[in-house]
Amino acid sequence: MSDECLTSERAEQLRIAVKKKYSGISRKPNNHFPYPVGRESLEWLGYAAELIAAIPPEVVDRFVGVGNPFSIQRVRKGERVLDIGCGCGLDSFVSALQAGPEGLVVGIDLTAEMLEWARNAKMGALRGPLHFQEGSAEELPFKDASFDLVISNGVLNLVPDKESAFREIARVLHPEGTFVAADLVIVETLPEETLASMDAWST
Repeated sequence: MSDECLTSERAEQLRIAVKKKYSGISRKPNNHFPYPVGRESLEWLGYAAELIAAIPPEVVDRFVGVGNPFSIQRVRKGERVLDIGCGCGLDSFVSALQAGPEGLVVGIDLTAEMLEWARNAKMGALRGPLHFQEGSAEELPFKDASFDLVISNGVLNLVPDKESAFREIARVLHPEGTFVAADLVIVETLPEETLASMDAWST
């Protein structure tokens, strides 16, 4: 189902379904996905052991990404990084550890319950240039060219209006910046009942 096939009402229903599902995932991350989550997933995806060890365990346990954006592009010292769909903050924490005190990392997510875990973990751990705020990839609350690097991990597949999301990413990214995404991609035609399922759309 393409973006243009989605009515505004249907798109809003999908956003609500995503928020509801990930609110539950923030409390109990296991048994929602057909792939491993948490520490097992991070190790399988090749996240560095020293980075995992430096991040609060409650954040590690709630990692539900589908790839490792840092295997493609490591964050450079002093870079400004935006993590779209940051969830409980794992990739934001990794980015902040790599960017150092001269950098800036912002994690943005639709789900307030996810962000609460990220913010609480930050209070007890990393106190550097790391911030979390609620918001949508389709309407990013940042000025043009605000970031050197934009990352996203298993999120853009959940966005109803992907065209708007990519346009916003291009807008907030510095002209010489980099966008790195790990995501789920459909390689075959899905049955109508799957396309009609809110749960399938929000997985």
